[in-house]
Amino acid sequence: MHVPVAIIGAGPSGSLLAWILRQRGIESIVFENRSRAYVEGRIRAGVMEKNAVDLMIRAGVGERLQKESMYQRGVEVGINNTHHFIDFEKLIGVGVTVYGQSEVTKDLLGALDSVGHNVLYETPVTGVSDHHGDKITVTYEEGGVEKTLTADFVVGADGYHGASRKSLPEGGIRMHEKTYPLGWLGIMVKAPQSKPVAFFTYHDRGFALLSMRSPEIQRLYLQVANDENLEEWSDDRIWDELDARMGTEGWELIRGEIFQKDLAPLRSFFCEEQRYGRMFLAGDAAHIVPPTGAKGLNSAFADISVLSAGLIQHYTKDDSSILDQYSRLAVERNVQTQRFSWANTAKYHIFPGTNSFERRMQQAELEYLVTDETAQISYAKQHTGLPFAYWPEL
Repeated sequence: MHVPVAIIGAGPSGSLLAWILRQRGIESIVFENRSRAYVEGRIRAGVMEKNAVDLMIRAGVGERLQKESMYQRGVEVGINNTHHFIDFEKLIGVGVTVYGQSEVTKDLLGALDSVGHNVLYETPVTGVSDHHGDKITVTYEEGGVEKTLTADFVVGADGYHGASRKSLPEGGIRMHEKTYPLGWLGIMVKAPQSKPVAFFTYHDRGFALLSMRSPEIQRLYLQVANDENLEEWSDDRIWDELDARMGTEGWELIRGEIFQKDLAPLRSFFCEEQRYGRMFLAGDAAHIVPPTGAKGLNSAFADISVLSAGLIQHYTKDDSSILDQYSRLAVERNVQTQRFSWANTAKYHIFPGTNSFERRMQQAELEYLVTDETAQISYAKQHTGLPFAYWPEL
């Protein structure tokens, strides 16, 4: 079997690309090694930049997003129990949108299912070969049987541990990675909003974050050690620690039922190139950021905006000029996104081994941020997202 585009991974990157290509009559097949229920149920980011929202709407899969999402005009910053609001809307005229990544995935996979698009769940890709040939080959396992197909192009959108990047020879592309010596203890809570916007707080005891997924579901985080034992964190201990790091006079953190706990290490990773022959990398297969900047989903959509524009141009106009620029444009944007996420992580967290001078400088940087309008404008522009280099013709 031969298809124009083979997509590995049915998460937001892969499913959005498949949907956009279908709108222009370009055939693709999507391989996913997990079940649909698993893919739709993964808890991930919940903040979307305006460009990511606009891409969903342009692609015709933004109806529920527009009805159910929450718009936030800025963020709050905490510095040792003092709270400061930074109004992005006032500063630059745009805020961010809260809509869970799991909901984005449900919308996209539901759209593909409604038109009978070929998404093969529980079908792991075991190899990709002939990257520089006339056709690229995908080997996969379906129902316990190994099969192959060829494609004009393969898009690896199968995450950090996926088969697409692993298929590349050693040294085929350059990669950069940093593992942070700390993690996030995250909880999902049934409770009304304690604040109308996300709240990032620096505290001598460690970073904490208050965010939300819906008006009734809150997502909160605590900085902990990478090897933290979740069993040692009772619900009361979590709430008491959140109060200690976030609390201030005249404001109360609303408690509720904790229905999920998880521990996530922090990592920065990106590829210096996002193309190898006939294979393109997108989303988490090409880059990972600490969640401090809320950039994972948005960076993936930036990739797909350019890649889909390039593939549409290639197939409808016999012109590969955008496709040939994809890797450079994707990496240029992503490096700046990586820088912001890395700097934001360094700004708020207490790192092992830091001394009193370093901690005081962290506080000074945050004090400058919450008091200087020029610093706030720069922060707002980065937080709300860099532009997309190309948009697909839809």
